[in-house]
Amino acid sequence: MTEPLIRDISDTARWVAVYRARETDRPDAAFRDPFARTLAGERGEQIANSLPGFAEAEWSFMARTYLVDKYITSGVKNGSVDQVINLAAGLDARPYRMDLPPALRWVEVDLPDILDYKEEILADATPRCALERVRLDLSNEDARRGLFQRLGARSSHTLVIAEGLLIYLWRDDVRQLARDLAAVASFRHWVVDICSPGLLTMMMERMGELVRQAGAPYLFAPPEGPAFFEQGGWRPIDVRSLLKTARRMDRLPLFLKVMAMLPESSGSQGSRPWAAVCLLERQA
Repeated sequence: MTEPLIRDISDTARWVAVYRARETDRPDAAFRDPFARTLAGERGEQIANSLPGFAEAEWSFMARTYLVDKYITSGVKNGSVDQVINLAAGLDARPYRMDLPPALRWVEVDLPDILDYKEEILADATPRCALERVRLDLSNEDARRGLFQRLGARSSHTLVIAEGLLIYLWRDDVRQLARDLAAVASFRHWVVDICSPGLLTMMMERMGELVRQAGAPYLFAPPEGPAFFEQGGWRPIDVRSLLKTARRMDRLPLFLKVMAMLPESSGSQGSRPWAAVCLLERQA
């Protein structure tokens, strides 16, 4: 039997790492990740090269990474964030590539296989801050709540990241995750990326069968936009469109440049293809 192109959720991390490597190779790179290509490996390159249509979407991965970087830098440099928790960290190498204070605690949470692979690849690299890896299935609600309470007790201001995670979760599961995070007083900010129902439909048309075969179908696209998180205890305080960000950085193909000039809201998007990175603040 022929092996599927994307075997499991970990393969998506290898695939996305290829796009970070390609951005790094640019002379005008928005960020540089010298570890991305090695982390992606041959498997990541194979997936990326087998999806030529997604070469046109490299701008979206660039914009997402760039915006998350900016939120981290802003939180750390103003001196308030003392801990970053990266949920479903995948092959992210920010603790190694970003300018971070040595005293910052950085916690990566993900499945054992992907963290074992990452640890092996980065064995000779030195993180720039205090790095901890937690092997945990985030769908285990009791285990994650226990972890959140433990990590929250040692921090006064934690920034949580969920990059590329929520789209694989059911709506009720995202709401419960939001509530579990909001239950910890020191978890004061949360960075997420979301898409509209219109974009989810487009993604399913292109990739639906592949991600279903991998057991990781695309699921979450709240019709109400960032306001969805208010029911989980979080208030959107900054929303940045991926399309608008990529336009400012001159990464869009020609046919999207005109679309990016149109007015765009940060609320409900409906059938309009739209994606953004959002900075959320815990509601008291």
